[in-house]
Parts: sequence; C-alpha cells; structure tokens
Amino acid sequence: MYYIERQRQADIAAHLRMSQATVSRMLKKAKEEEIVRTTVVSPQGTYAALEDQLRKRFNLPEAIVAECSEERDGAIMARIGEAAAHFLEATLQSDEIIGVSSWSETILKMVDNVHPLKATKAKYVVQTLGGMGDPSVQTQATQLITRLAKLTGAEARPLSAPGVAQSREAKLVMVSDPYVRETMDLFGRITLAVIGIGAVEPSRMLARSGNVFSSKELSEEAEAGAVGDMSLRFFDIDGKPVLTPLDDRVIGMRLDELAKVDRVLALAGGPAKVAAIRGALNTGVIDVLVTDKFTARRLLECVGVETSSFADEA
Repeated sequence: MYYIERQRQADIAAHLRMSQATVSRMLKKAKEEEIVRTTVVSPQGTYAALEDQLRKRFNLPEAIVAECSEERDGAIMARIGEAAAHFLEATLQSDEIIGVSSWSETILKMVDNVHPLKATKAKYVVQTLGGMGDPSVQTQATQLITRLAKLTGAEARPLSAPGVAQSREAKLVMVSDPYVRETMDLFGRITLAVIGIGAVEPSRMLARSGNVFSSKELSEEAEAGAVGDMSLRFFDIDGKPVLTPLDDRVIGMRLDELAKVDRVLALAGGPAKVAAIRGALNTGVIDVLVTDKFTARRLLECVGVETSSFADEA
C-alpha cells in the first residue's frame, strides 16, 4: 500500500484500523528484514563507482566525474567546465567570497556555462594569481573574473600585478601597491577557491600570458621533484611543496593559504595531467575534484585499482 500504491501512512492506518505509529514501525521492520529493499540506478552519463573510488583512494570529500566522448584536451576541458558550472550553481552560498585562479582555460569553460544566479549572491570574486600579462590573453583573464562576478552578483576584485615578477625585489615593490595589497588581503577571507591543476609544462593560456618561468627554471623544478602546480605553487607526487627561489617571485595565493579555505574546487583532466592531479590530491588541499572519466580511470590505475569493471558504467 505504501511503496506500490503510494498511499499515505495516515490513510493506511485508517484503512487497516491501526495507529499511524504502528504502520511506521511495520514499514521500518520491513526494511530491516529486507522485505523492502532500495535500489539506486545511476542516470546515463554518471560515474558513481569511479567517484566513490576516487573519494576512498585519495581521501577526497567529493569527486565529480564528467562524461566525455573523446580523450582530447578541448573536449575534456569543455565537459569538466560544464560539470563544474552545475556544481557551482547548486552549492554557492550567500555572501560567498570566491577566489579564482584566472589563467585557466578549463575555468574559463566553467564560467561560460554558469547561468546568472538570482536567489544566491556572492560577495566578492577575488583573483588569486597575478592577472597582468600579454594583452591578447589578459583580456580573457580579466573577462573571466568580471563575468563570474556579474553572474554571481558579486564585486570583482582583480589582482593588478603580473603572476610572476622578474625578481623577489620587484615582487616586494608590486605587492606594496595599495590596490594589489587590498586584493591580497582578501585571500584569508575566501570561502570557495576555484583552481586549475597544471603540469610542470604550462598550459597554452598561461604560456601565452607570459606568466611563466623559463624552460631552464621549469627543468630545475622538475629536477627538484615537482610534478605539477596550483597557481604556480609547485608540489611533488606525494603532495609536498617544492620550494625553490622561483616561489619568491610568484604574486598570488600560497598553498598554505589555499589549505585554510573552507572549500577548494579543482578542475583538471587529460593524460598529461595525471601525475599533477595525483600530486595535487595528495596535498590534502582539495575538497572537490572535477575531472573526466578517462582521467579518473588513469588516476585509479596509478594506485592499483582495477577499472575494467567500470568500463561500461554510464
């Protein structure tokens, strides 16, 4: 009567001439004795088993695995961006202070898919890595910050300095600028950080921006054990920070500051980033990983999980 005919407990009680409390107890007992069982059927294009294994193997609070028809960087970024946009819209809290590393094509794809939010309004969208660079690319970074702010009803707080200073001394001069200092002072108040995960070899957008180290300097990072970065802060495969003199030239959020943020949403995928993502997960900084099904399987295979049983899950 309750599960098949969809009758209310009160109506069942009246029909059977017993108390509603008795009906409730009988329904509870039916579950305990497995007369009634619950079955969850995952919708098409979802990967519950992969997500569950990612959470367990990497001690990750939340994982979102996006459907992707082909293992190509453009397609992967687009699907991850769509999934991240949906997550942001569904979970954004009122007066949220959002931190965004702007030199990321995947985050750009996310912003392209965010719908204007009416009920929930964020307070600030803060740029967490220096936003000055090659003018042809800087436009994209600036639009990313300002557009996300407009979509979420927030005030944009750009970081008006390059991501990489020429020297430690030059960085000290730049961060003493009151407008730069004002934005950086908000780092400690960020409640949601949206970041990309980079391999040691920089992404196309970051490379074109000019906010990169030289090939020799990146080689030195790799020799020191670096497998990837979050906002140009490098780490090794075990998630330990790789600190070199280059770190003193970065104008942006540090890993220890990122670790204090309540929610860190990381977007990354593709075969070239598997080691970087694995290292990033091992930092313990990430709360939510949004990736694609190909990358999810590669990550699990790296830690000895057989993924052939997930092959047809969709």
